Amino acid sequence: LVGAACSADPHPDPDPAAWVVDDGAGGEGSDVARKTVEVLAVMPADATAFTQGLEVTSDGRLFESTGQYGSSDIREVDLATGEVLRLRPLDDSEFGEGLTVVGDRLIVLTWQENTAIVVDPDTFEDIERFTYEGQGWGLCYDGDRLVMSDGSAQLTFRDPDTFEVVGNVVVRLDDQPLVRINELECVDDRVYANVWQTEDIVIIDPESGVVETVIDASGLLSRAEAARVDVLNGIAAVPGTDEFLITGKNWPSMFRVRFVPVD
Repeated sequence: LVGAACSADPHPDPDPAAWVVDDGAGGEGSDVARKTVEVLAVMPADATAFTQGLEVTSDGRLFESTGQYGSSDIREVDLATGEVLRLRPLDDSEFGEGLTVVGDRLIVLTWQENTAIVVDPDTFEDIERFTYEGQGWGLCYDGDRLVMSDGSAQLTFRDPDTFEVVGNVVVRLDDQPLVRINELECVDDRVYANVWQTEDIVIIDPESGVVETVIDASGLLSRAEAARVDVLNGIAAVPGTDEFLITGKNWPSMFRVRFVPVD
């Protein structure tokens, strides 16, 4: 694995019996498509950032949330250069997780604090806070509902104004539950998700929970770089294109990519 989970990563290991190894996904007898990554550009990234959430807005602004107790923050990053333009630390008692933008609000999850922090994207000042049960991992907005992951095989749908639960679905790969669903990105009525501790990104039909495509995002870092970093994590669609930004926790680079079929 590139950036296999290190001891600094506090996410608990879900029930191993529920973990689905996807090496055979998309093989003979499977309906799961396989894609890989075509790298279009590489830009520097802040290697101190324990990346948890990534989002590009329709007007080209890049927002990122980072984790770890005592060093979590919300930041705006220059889309072209990777320079950190603004940064708002979270409280030392808060472990930042996924984020998404809903209109003029930026919503950031926390891992075990049962709190979603809603801030103004222009000032990073608090607007309000929501509470929820369980852990917070990934978050995206499909234009109607929030989609949230908690490290299990379940995606939870929430009202973007109240954060109330409005539904859920179990994610399944080759008819088996797929746990460790992590950072999320909602694109064209599909959910893209990192699978924690792997180099895979999966594309999910949120209505059925079926994984339709597995993207192999391995090999982005050199062996030397991979030995110094944590896991692949962070997906952001670039509006108006078929391109994405992807990165990882403490990675020195962010990659502008296109997901293409495996030959």
